[in-house]
Amino acid sequence: MKIVVITGATRGLGLEVTRQALKSEYKVIAIGRAKSEALEQLQDQYPEHLIFEAYDFNDLSGIHKLATSISKNHGRPWGLVNNAAIGYDGVLATLHEKDISQLIRVNIEAPILLTKYLLRPMLINQQGRIINISSIIASTGFNGLSVYAATKSALTGFTKSLSREVGKVGITVNTISPGYMETDMTNELQREKKQSILRRSPLGRLASTEDVASSIMYLLSEKSSSITGTNITIDAGSTA
Repeated sequence: MKIVVITGATRGLGLEVTRQALKSEYKVIAIGRAKSEALEQLQDQYPEHLIFEAYDFNDLSGIHKLATSISKNHGRPWGLVNNAAIGYDGVLATLHEKDISQLIRVNIEAPILLTKYLLRPMLINQQGRIINISSIIASTGFNGLSVYAATKSALTGFTKSLSREVGKVGITVNTISPGYMETDMTNELQREKKQSILRRSPLGRLASTEDVASSIMYLLSEKSSSITGTNITIDAGSTA
């Protein structure tokens, strides 16, 4: 059974990827700050195949230990989905330095370090899948999200270069860039703002977490062996 590590797995997109991975008979190491009720229910359904690891990626010092523990206790991973991220809404001129530092730490440094340490067992196996979750904001920009956009752009560049480093040993590295998705967060948007987003989509809707997770599942599969260094946008066509 292939092992997949998913960060930010307790809600939203990460939870849906976890759900689909379990249905596809992967063993999932789900990482999050605290176990959610929804993840608890999944664990009841798949007690042998879902392992939860509590970790806050604001702390970089324990990532090596976390990765080592995963490989030692559960086996060498086949896949890694770097989904965990934070976002602060605020223009750069008034954004606190501590918030800027935290964005960089959680959204850039943490996934790079986790990838570094989980890549080592993948190199031993000479196979693997790494998927970094970026955002359309990295390419389109958005008022008040300049630092967040910078962190997501960094993941895209990281993906392209890393794909060249590890491609010769059968490891693929790709980025998924979702647009706005149907989540609890977007459901709370003001009606006018949500309608504005919907008007930009040729399909007249937002992408769902199921849509995005399905693409991640394809990239995790052996069928995607010829896709690497690529960024896939899933936004119901809003950036077309």
